[in-house]
Amino acid sequence: MLLTADLKERLIRFADALIDQRRAKVVVPPHRPAPGFWFGGGNLVEGRDGTLWLVGRYRTAGDSRTGVAAGERGLELAIFASPDRGRSFEKVLRLEKSDLDVDGRRVLSIEGSALRETSEGFELFVSTEKDGVGYPPGFEQHLKSGTGVWSIERLAAPTIEELGRATPVTVLDSRDPQFLHVKDPFVYEQPGGDLFLGFCSHPYCWTSSNTGYANRPSGRADFHPPVFSFFPRGFTWDVAITRGTCVLDLPAVGALSGHRVSLLFYDGGECVRNHEEHRAAVTRPRGYSCEELGGAACFVNGDLSRVERLSVHRPLFQSPHGTGCSRYVNVLAAEDGYYATWQQSQPDGSQALVMNVLSQQEARELLI
Repeated sequence: MLLTADLKERLIRFADALIDQRRAKVVVPPHRPAPGFWFGGGNLVEGRDGTLWLVGRYRTAGDSRTGVAAGERGLELAIFASPDRGRSFEKVLRLEKSDLDVDGRRVLSIEGSALRETSEGFELFVSTEKDGVGYPPGFEQHLKSGTGVWSIERLAAPTIEELGRATPVTVLDSRDPQFLHVKDPFVYEQPGGDLFLGFCSHPYCWTSSNTGYANRPSGRADFHPPVFSFFPRGFTWDVAITRGTCVLDLPAVGALSGHRVSLLFYDGGECVRNHEEHRAAVTRPRGYSCEELGGAACFVNGDLSRVERLSVHRPLFQSPHGTGCSRYVNVLAAEDGYYATWQQSQPDGSQALVMNVLSQQEARELLI
């Protein structure tokens, strides 16, 4: 299938309408209305009974460069329930850092997570920074005091409540200095039943954010070895950070008929740490670690070897408030519409989890 300029424009219009910064409503505010505080980095799941389950983590202000062991930072993973299609959310499960310790390794901070319902109940993938892991030989001196190494664990239980008593088991980690920190999982159930587990990785020196994935065949318990770099960083606004957060299959209508076109939402930034602008430079959000901007790409018929950016020169998604940060997009495709959630910078500098819903009719009209 040829992705023509007209088709790309339709995809961009659809994405813009879905991630509508001004229509979006706050669904979970952070603990404090101040910079460095946020909630998000998770996803929304529709249960078999119609309940919407929302997972994410609360973050408090902290600086990873000086160590997170002394502070709260990523202190709580929470799951919320909505029986009224997203009009209200009630917290039903809270996991603290100590609940996610693995094999005696103490959790220093909680990062991104992904929830899914299975035939046996629920499984939760969560990334945490752990003490006691250490850097590989030859790189030990690069591990800052009070910091750890990130990996992704899986918890499984028959019910949401029982996830709180489940034992975390590591499913993705790395000892390769190029991809040493593995975090921010997101899930995509492929048409054949295989599970795509996307993630972000950082090198030992924390100079970039990259996207990888691992596949778990249907009916199997283990993942294939991860592919650490299938979606390279860009050359402009996303040259330092390209972190995938969601894959969404679009309805096969209009120009999309006969093909499976998928959107890949991602976060990007020009640098890892915020840089001072030149006095003559155009003032604009540039994106940096913890304050990324949003973009989108697409691929056809499940071909992950040919992912094409829709946001080549500029980001697609920016908050009208604060730093412009707009990140961790997740989209639930339901019978009544598309439920998009993301972290959005607020006027007070915090990042709240916001939601926008696009009806099935609206979506089809944008794509036909």
